[in-house]
Amino acid sequence: MSDSTWNINVHIVTWNVSTRYPEGVALHSLLGLNTNPEHDTDLPDFYVIGLQEVNAQVQNQVIGLFKEDPWTLKFKELLRERNFVVVKTEQMQGLLLMIFTRKKHLLHLREIEAEYTRTGLGGIWGNKGAVSIRMNIYGCTAVFLNSHLAAHDHMLDERVEDYNKIVQEHKYHVKARENIFNHDYVFWFGDLNFRLTGEATTSPEDIRAEVKRDNLKELIQKDQLLLVMSQKRAFSELNERLPAFPPTFKFEPGTQEYDMKRRPAWCDRILYRVSDRKYNNVKLIAKQNSYKSHPAFSISDHKPVTSEFNIKIFSDPSEKMVEFAPIDIWTIGEEYTVKYTLPEGLDDAGSDWIGVFNSDFGSMEEYLAYEYTSRCKEEEQRRTFSLTFPDTLYLPEDPMQTYVLVYFQSTGTRGITGLAGMSEPFRVEHRAPSPSYNSVD
Repeated sequence: MSDSTWNINVHIVTWNVSTRYPEGVALHSLLGLNTNPEHDTDLPDFYVIGLQEVNAQVQNQVIGLFKEDPWTLKFKELLRERNFVVVKTEQMQGLLLMIFTRKKHLLHLREIEAEYTRTGLGGIWGNKGAVSIRMNIYGCTAVFLNSHLAAHDHMLDERVEDYNKIVQEHKYHVKARENIFNHDYVFWFGDLNFRLTGEATTSPEDIRAEVKRDNLKELIQKDQLLLVMSQKRAFSELNERLPAFPPTFKFEPGTQEYDMKRRPAWCDRILYRVSDRKYNNVKLIAKQNSYKSHPAFSISDHKPVTSEFNIKIFSDPSEKMVEFAPIDIWTIGEEYTVKYTLPEGLDDAGSDWIGVFNSDFGSMEEYLAYEYTSRCKEEEQRRTFSLTFPDTLYLPEDPMQTYVLVYFQSTGTRGITGLAGMSEPFRVEHRAPSPSYNSVD
């Protein structure tokens, strides 16, 4: 392995949560974590979490405009303790996608963009469809796509139509990466809703009996997803390790027992694709280390499914970083001018901005203040700029708290953005009050 290529670990979760909330649900085992962060070992580089049927009633969607979804909040609290940051989330009604990363990777994620496609009611309604987030990870490109396809045994053709509609209509604004399969790595997961063939001859009780006899290899041969992949009708561009876990749908909530009103099926799946492109003779690889369900989680009629991948990535020789001048102490109550240098090859995209964050921020949306770089003045030293924050900016003065500046590149088109620089941590102090009249001799 050369210095410019290495492996990173991606932990993917898919779970149809059946409109339930996460109160009282311990999520550690779903993420491969110990209850005590000090006991965690070999944490992944990325967590990618796709949920379906998140409670998306109108009143909850309105609330969601002002505060985070309860599921996002729960995962964020858990992962923040382990120094992970929310890169981006995307929600379309009941579909929710979250991506977390270790902080050390943040400045190497560029051109981050979210997209969605509705397929419910012929594309009018967002109860079915897909949400995705694409990004550059160092020198590679990746798409993470969470989808919920048409339900019920007899709706196979509709599921195929949903897939093809998503492939055709899901478009990104990044040049040369407009389509899903224009990327180096594609991870497609969700409640794909594929059922088992033989509806007329195999009852729910028959399937349950086969599961109890552990005849999973024979049972999976009836899987509709495998059928349409072999026929090249849908998902044939992707790969899947054959599930070796029992069907994940449909359970009586609160139990490990199948609900016999439905034929059990492997609805919840994780598929992937690796481009056969080579970069400087580097062959891209995705090694799937695990693929399993988690039966202990019983709030929903679906069991969650997880998979861990090692993917090969390489450095991007064109990657440039903004450098901030050191900040000794930021005085609150006075204007403060920040100085930074843009390297050759990295230009202000027109709507770039600099945010002030707590050093221990858990999300890229937790800025305390920001200023657009369009207000900058260029110094005599070429490509060095100064940006003044107003005296009205307030930051809590806490001897234990430090802050950082983060430079965001943004093209302004539906949130294509990336972090291009971060300052060293600094402290703040409030301006000493002016002497009062009585204190003057």
